[in-house]
Amino acid sequence: MTMKATVIVCTSNRCQSLAGVLDRLAKSIVPASTEWEVLIVDNNSSDATSEVAKDFCGRYPDRFRYVFEGRPGKSHALNSGIREARGDVLAFVDDDVSMEPTWLGNLTADLCSGDWAGVGGRILPQWPCAPPSWFPEQGWLGRAPLGIFDLGPEARPLTDAPFGANMAFCRRVFDKHGGFRTDLGPGPNNKVRNNEDTEFGRRLLAAGERLKYAPAALVYHPVPQKRLQKQYFLTWWFNKSRADIQENGIATDTKWFICGVPLYLLRKLAIGTVRWMLTLERSRRFTHQLSVCFFAGRVLESYHQSKEVRHKGKKLASV
Repeated sequence: MTMKATVIVCTSNRCQSLAGVLDRLAKSIVPASTEWEVLIVDNNSSDATSEVAKDFCGRYPDRFRYVFEGRPGKSHALNSGIREARGDVLAFVDDDVSMEPTWLGNLTADLCSGDWAGVGGRILPQWPCAPPSWFPEQGWLGRAPLGIFDLGPEARPLTDAPFGANMAFCRRVFDKHGGFRTDLGPGPNNKVRNNEDTEFGRRLLAAGERLKYAPAALVYHPVPQKRLQKQYFLTWWFNKSRADIQENGIATDTKWFICGVPLYLLRKLAIGTVRWMLTLERSRRFTHQLSVCFFAGRVLESYHQSKEVRHKGKKLASV
């Protein structure tokens, strides 16, 4: 079956790493039945991004295209790419990863039949050095902040949303379910910079769409040295938990609130704090500290949202 695929690469002020990704994409090996293109979406960069992108467009005029999105924010760039793409299948990859020439073919192979709405590829870390002793190697607390999406070597249906650094969807799902939420995701106007990719995947799963895990579509995500700091993980989970509340709202399946915050969140925050203070082993202690930041973010965002609701209610009552 013939397939038209568009690889969307959103980028902002990363011209050096972008050049490496585009060079690897130019060497892609895909089935003869697949027509494909690479769409570079420049999200208001001020470095040499446009020069790098236009150089590839000049060298591969039938393969690469360039779009400038002036509204800052990754979700704006993603949605701009969706509008400009010519493919029936849209693949998304970050501007700083490494992949094999077979990546695109492996990622999109299962989207020909129409049995699957989307695919998430495997994402492994590219370490600059050995992980620190405090790093929680097991579970999502350590993996998610580094963009690691690793469900093993076997393909399977997905019950969790894939990560934006390595995923693909049929165009029809965007026509049916909309694009990426612009109140989420990286950008100067968003204090909370998470969830634009996973929210979309969860939206599809909640609507009954079928997603598949494709481990053969493998990318390596670099782990910058500056991210191997405790503060980076703590801040990431604090912001991630706030984004979860922004995405889903405050839980309504509870009767007890204090200042608009569900009581169970305050209870979990207290329990996590006690465990953090009493644990001596470094990795486990840091895991409990991450849990504290996670629930602290949820408490803060729940308070802010409930405060906004009360403020709007007072304004309506005074009209």
